[in-house]
Amino acid sequence: MSKANHGKRYSEEFKRQVVDLHHTGIPVLQLVQDYGVSNGTIYKWLKEYQVIESPDGNLMTVKELERLKKENRELRLENEIPKKGRRHIRAKGVKDHCCFVAEQCAEYGVSRLCRVLGLAKSSYYASKYLTARNRKDKEESIKDDILRIWQESKKRYGAPKIHKKLASEGVSISERTVSRYMSELGIHSIIVKKYRPHSGKTAVVERDNLLAGDFTTTGICEKWCTDITYIHTLKDGWTYLASVLDLHSRKIVGYAYARTMTAELAIQAVKNALTGIQIPQPIILHSDLGTQYTSDQFRCFAASKRLIQSFSGKGNPYHNAPMESFHSILKREEVHQHHYFDFETARREIFKYIEGWYNRKRIHSAIGYKTPQQAHQLSS
Repeated sequence: MSKANHGKRYSEEFKRQVVDLHHTGIPVLQLVQDYGVSNGTIYKWLKEYQVIESPDGNLMTVKELERLKKENRELRLENEIPKKGRRHIRAKGVKDHCCFVAEQCAEYGVSRLCRVLGLAKSSYYASKYLTARNRKDKEESIKDDILRIWQESKKRYGAPKIHKKLASEGVSISERTVSRYMSELGIHSIIVKKYRPHSGKTAVVERDNLLAGDFTTTGICEKWCTDITYIHTLKDGWTYLASVLDLHSRKIVGYAYARTMTAELAIQAVKNALTGIQIPQPIILHSDLGTQYTSDQFRCFAASKRLIQSFSGKGNPYHNAPMESFHSILKREEVHQHHYFDFETARREIFKYIEGWYNRKRIHSAIGYKTPQQAHQLSS
């Protein structure tokens, strides 16, 4: 038996002649020997050229039927393309056609789409490269904006606030994409361990909690929170900051800074908050049960200024959550990022943070991503 000639291409006439010879009674083995075609190839031809009846009653070979099915399928797909691409085709612009090809190529294939639209494939691929390059340029531009906003916040902002700042500048991008770009840039917001409250064993007299966790307001000068926090300096040791926060605008309306933690410090912070304002109605002033706020001195001062005191439960910082949150932010974004040499150095930096950053520049999620100063002015 002669060796089959693998890889050889045969004409349609040659194939039909071999099939016809087999139909005259010549066995496949003999055809293999006479014409150098493998028996598998001959059986394949016999199947392709087998005469069958088509759906419309005509006689044709299997191969002809498959060809007709393929042609019908191509025509159906090509008829669908103008319907889906009516807007792009009507525009008659290469850019519009390329956009349509990019959208539909997974379903119809680039070659078919380009043929129907009369678009050169080379034009499509050139446009695709340009689009990818423009997308890359846009990504780099947005990353530059993210880095700029992050640096302007002194590395304090995370993805949510950067996302809001970008939106305010007209940049449309999802928060998830901002987070991904920040990861690629190797930047993140300042992070510190969360506070875990613990209760002491000292007996404390419980007092009225007028807020009862309700931090909602209808305007400024309605509900205030106050508290004292510790700040360390290298030369002067521990120092103390008392702050007063307006629950409506989340603005620090008053604060005082001193070397000792006394009732006078707490009173001075509230005095500073009251400077230059008219009080149309009594203000609820909420604090913890610290001795500075429960002292007779502070209580008398509060009563003289039409301030109604409200107190958190013992060992429960969540009753004064907005104030605790501010001091946590202050520590995370400012205090823990520096080693203050002395009291005066710390005083200057705290002033810059509260007056220059927190009140006037730092957007706040609780007030619709406005700054406290903006929220305060809108309610004035």
